[in-house]
Amino acid sequence: MASIRRTLSPYQDRSHQNGGSSSPFSLNSPSHKHSRFDLGVPRFIHRKVGPYRTWMRSVYSCMLFFMIGFLLGLAPFGEFEDVRSRDFSFPPTLDVKEDIVVDKVELTVENTKDYFARKQLIVITPTYNRPLQAFYLNRLGQVLRLVPPPLVWIVVEMNVASTETADILRGMGIMYRHLVCANNLTNIKDRGVHQRNRALEHIEHHKLDGLVYFADDDNVYSLQLFESIREISRFGTWPVAMLAQSKNKATLEGPVCNGSQVIGWHTNEKSKRLRRFHVDMSGYAFNSTILWDPKRWEKPTSGLIRQLDTIKEGFQETTFIQQLVEDESQMEPTPLGCSKIMNWHLHLEALELGYPKGWLLQKNLDAE
Repeated sequence: MASIRRTLSPYQDRSHQNGGSSSPFSLNSPSHKHSRFDLGVPRFIHRKVGPYRTWMRSVYSCMLFFMIGFLLGLAPFGEFEDVRSRDFSFPPTLDVKEDIVVDKVELTVENTKDYFARKQLIVITPTYNRPLQAFYLNRLGQVLRLVPPPLVWIVVEMNVASTETADILRGMGIMYRHLVCANNLTNIKDRGVHQRNRALEHIEHHKLDGLVYFADDDNVYSLQLFESIREISRFGTWPVAMLAQSKNKATLEGPVCNGSQVIGWHTNEKSKRLRRFHVDMSGYAFNSTILWDPKRWEKPTSGLIRQLDTIKEGFQETTFIQQLVEDESQMEPTPLGCSKIMNWHLHLEALELGYPKGWLLQKNLDAE
């Protein structure tokens, strides 16, 4: 069998034999620069890379991942509804006559009287200092408190508004106006006439809209009276029960009615039979617009409507009413047929009262 033996190269490097640094087995020898691990690897891998190329490589990577994500987002993974093909119109209305039967509905309102606006009552009360003044004012005020609003109570005093009267009015809890008549008492024949005129001036100046009623503080009133006054349109009247001065009999003064018409008058005093209208001061009421809106009612007089102090006592009522109406045809019986007595004029004023010894009476309103 033939054998092949490779002969050594005739060139021998002496330096390697002496253990020099150029030994073929040294790491620094040329043979180690191209070992078997370097076979097939491009030479540019071992090339030194600069900072510019590193930055460009990062940009290319970001762009690559962005494009991949964008393409994945456009991929049709589910079903999509075409909005343009959808109908957004309202559903068709139902034909009530053909499809739906509605039962009959009845609406009823109970006690409809409370749903209508009430007319305002303007109650005028002249007052003055006397032993029972506080009693009279408190009694009348307690009655007015029970009257459903709107109501305004006009109280008129002479010369000065007393603090005692003001305290009574404030304690009533109703709307009021405290007025003063500053006329000279030496030229006054009837104090009440001037006090009522002061209230009429106030109503005319402020154009208060309502029904005016003269309520003296010493009379007795029922609640039905004030409800009946609210039914008046222009001028209403009713009979008043009066206790004679002798206090031994009672009489009626006011209209005699036949349904909705005034056909006569009640009167028992011979001295008053000459009056045109036999009415007590608390036996009538009228619309306040007659005072400040005369064109609406075509009142018989064109001047100011006031009570007169220059005429005989007992004729103030009839002369004042003649400025409001022309005759009985413009009057409204209250209530219908004048069938009820709703207030009383009793003449129970005490001229002389004896107080217990040691009491101090201040302005006839408070006793200490």
